[in-house]
Amino acid sequence: MTEVTIQAKDGGSFTGYLALPAGGKGPGMVVIQEIFGVNDVMRGLCDQYAAQGYVALCPDLFWRQEPGIQISDKTDAEWQKAFQLYQGFNEAKGVEDLIATLDFLRGHEAVTGKIGSVGYCLGGKLAYLMATRSDADANVSYYGVGIDGALGEATAIDKPLLMHMAGKDKFVPPEAQEKIKATLSDNPLVTIHAYPDQDHAFARTDGIHWDPEAAKAANERTAAFFSRYLKS
Repeated sequence: MTEVTIQAKDGGSFTGYLALPAGGKGPGMVVIQEIFGVNDVMRGLCDQYAAQGYVALCPDLFWRQEPGIQISDKTDAEWQKAFQLYQGFNEAKGVEDLIATLDFLRGHEAVTGKIGSVGYCLGGKLAYLMATRSDADANVSYYGVGIDGALGEATAIDKPLLMHMAGKDKFVPPEAQEKIKATLSDNPLVTIHAYPDQDHAFARTDGIHWDPEAAKAANERTAAFFSRYLKS
């Protein structure tokens, strides 16, 4: 569990939190942050994926604005800061940084075989964009915000994509969810699981909308998905 430096494709560099599995080697996993930076939650997720046998790396996607952001969802001030960073975030550059992270893992001595991505909230949309813009072997999106505005890229999906959608997500209204389902339903590589009674970030441990049962179901589906597509 260490900090690494990743070279950006357009110059400069950024850091990421790297967690290694007990065996020292395994498939790779790009873990994509929420709007709160590479905080305790994201580092904990990396550790969990490492415990499942993956070389897990969460890059700092806000480095172009303010490197090293680590805030929580516990105070109004932190939420305001998070939304400020989100509004100033360059999505295209963020995807480029994720692809650079993917390339970093491909060249890492601990990575054997395939590499996937998994993202939450902001990262949920970026995981979808990794499915459309990168050569990651499998991708998982947790309650991605704004995917309905990027469905023009859906035809580019040629690797397995798993999506978890919260039915009562205040950031993704029902009409947006229906548009996503209608557009992606014909692609056999895309699997969408809906959680009708859940709100946004239901899988964020100890978050305001955390639901242990729904989180357990989603996480078990994710584990089975990555085991199938990254470990085989």
